[in-house]
Amino acid sequence: MSTRGINFLDRWLSDHVSETVDADVISVAELTQKLFADAKAAGIGSTEIEEDTVSIYNAILDAIVHHDAGLAD
Repeated sequence: MSTRGINFLDRWLSDHVSETVDADVISVAELTQKLFADAKAAGIGSTEIEEDTVSIYNAILDAIVHHDAGLAD
């Protein structure tokens, strides 16, 4: 994953995970689609985000499961 891809993914997750407290399969799939659409709009290709990540879906799900809304990002 490129540095630009990592930075985008980290910022994107911090901006969107807190909105998804009760995630289900559909909401995680929708977030995955939104992430790629937002990346494309920012001029970042999916390859830059996916290169070293086994699954973006799993990365988003993991961020949701491990998100502590009581802590500052």
